[in-house]
Amino acid sequence: MTHHFRRITVAVVAACVVVGLTACGSSSSGSDKTYIIASDNAFAPFEYLDTATNKYVGIDIDILDAVAANQGFKHQVNNIGFDAAMGQVQAGQAHAMMAGMNITDARKSTFDFSQGYFHDGQVLVVPDASTVATLDDLKGLSIAAKTSTQGATYAQSISEKYGFTLQFYEDSPTMYTAVLNGSNDACFEDRSVIGWAIKYDGLALKTVGDVINPGSYGFAVKKGTNADLLSMFNQGLEAIKADGTYAQIMAKYGY
Repeated sequence: MTHHFRRITVAVVAACVVVGLTACGSSSSGSDKTYIIASDNAFAPFEYLDTATNKYVGIDIDILDAVAANQGFKHQVNNIGFDAAMGQVQAGQAHAMMAGMNITDARKSTFDFSQGYFHDGQVLVVPDASTVATLDDLKGLSIAAKTSTQGATYAQSISEKYGFTLQFYEDSPTMYTAVLNGSNDACFEDRSVIGWAIKYDGLALKTVGDVINPGSYGFAVKKGTNADLLSMFNQGLEAIKADGTYAQIMAKYGY
């Protein structure tokens, strides 16, 4: 299959159209309940639009489907972009988000996380022809970052030290394009995601240096809410790891 990134506009669900749902912050359970899960819309291999079927696919989608099947709950995924997904959860318009989201101490102040389901970290990305070899080489350059991500947080934390400026983008494909066309000189991205883009989309980019900020991705709910959903996710994750389903999903995407 040829994988293509496509930036699309997705209608944001202004209200939770769910039978019996009075507030997304509710932690009530029931067989008729459908959980709204917010997600990214262009973050392969975790979630991305399969142009052949016009459906979203990826590691996050497969894990969520498997966990829901194991635990017996219904769910609907809104692929609206990373920053928008965070906003929906915080506003109570979605019960949770699953979008390749790094578990960090800073985010724990506003989100409750599941056990980690994937281990990754950020890496510096530059054009193939770039001579940038270390962070010291970024002095005076313009760096692209994806809004609200761990890569952006890291870039902001070191921008003054290494003397570079930042420009923010809403999704990964647009960020890559900015680096490829010379609008920016480099970007920070999750290693597995940029590796996938380089391999399957043939982007003329390369990674430089070691992985930064290694950590885990987690399923997240607004802090203090939806404890039942978080518990079901953790139980389901353990179950699909035990029965081999998780390993099959990883193998499907080359991990």
